[in-house]
Amino acid sequence: MPLKSKKINELDNKSKKINSDSNIFKIYSEVEKFTTKWESYFNVYDKIFESYKGKKITFVEVGVSTGGSLQMWRKYFGENARIIGVELNPEAKKLEDNGFEIFIGNQSDPGFWKTFYEAVGNIDILLDDGGHKNIQQISTVHNSLPFINNNGLIVVEDTHASYLSEFKNPSYFSFINYCNKIIESIHRRCTAINKKTNIYSDKIFSVNFYESITVLNIDEERCFSSSPLMNKDDWGAATEQRDNEYFNKIKKYIEENLSFFEKFKILKKIKRKLLYKNSMFNLFEKFKIYKIYKELD
Repeated sequence: MPLKSKKINELDNKSKKINSDSNIFKIYSEVEKFTTKWESYFNVYDKIFESYKGKKITFVEVGVSTGGSLQMWRKYFGENARIIGVELNPEAKKLEDNGFEIFIGNQSDPGFWKTFYEAVGNIDILLDDGGHKNIQQISTVHNSLPFINNNGLIVVEDTHASYLSEFKNPSYFSFINYCNKIIESIHRRCTAINKKTNIYSDKIFSVNFYESITVLNIDEERCFSSSPLMNKDDWGAATEQRDNEYFNKIKKYIEENLSFFEKFKILKKIKRKLLYKNSMFNLFEKFKIYKIYKELD
């Protein structure tokens, strides 16, 4: 959630241009109850939620505050959608008077999620706009993943918290670093990795990252073990030719850049590595990646 929010009538021209085509932003502007979102979210919402509009889905939002966002989702998805809110503050129970299902509980608690899904059943979309601590975001995803229907989504907002010191980040335990673990799990479906798959491998087809939003796309049917295919029988010859051409390219590159290596007093080490083809490949690639990394600083 923003530390200091603008009012809609305070948006600058750039923000107005960004949001001008967003259907959900127009709805957000008109809802009765208070809610706050980052400006960049609305174009993301229209992109990831468009196909669910008007359908019979179960949508869960964690962190509903006074209910403005629930009203927004009701109007956006339509009357066929089942809209459920999860909130830590017991006062949110009053929102049931407005036709929403409200569950009070701690999103960091696996016991809460067990009880929740026993009561609600499987869902189609989970949107986490609750607490931004690592344990809150990670526990919500981990305990909800088994209960997301195929072609469903887990959407985690405010993931910029993974880079803020007030949330003890950046750290190994940040939500974004947890997402790196998810990416590794997805790659386990490739038989070349030769590692046992897990629930993340078996349910998450892909991950999309936006500014401050992460989206997990759930589709078990497309999460199958992948093996290489060949459209021709001459793979070996083509690979050898490619490797030889690349080897000669690396050798020429190093010969033309010895002065660079001399500056770092590793010429002798490099000359030893020149005796080994794989070491040359590795050294060449590391140098190029290092140059790219420096541009990201």
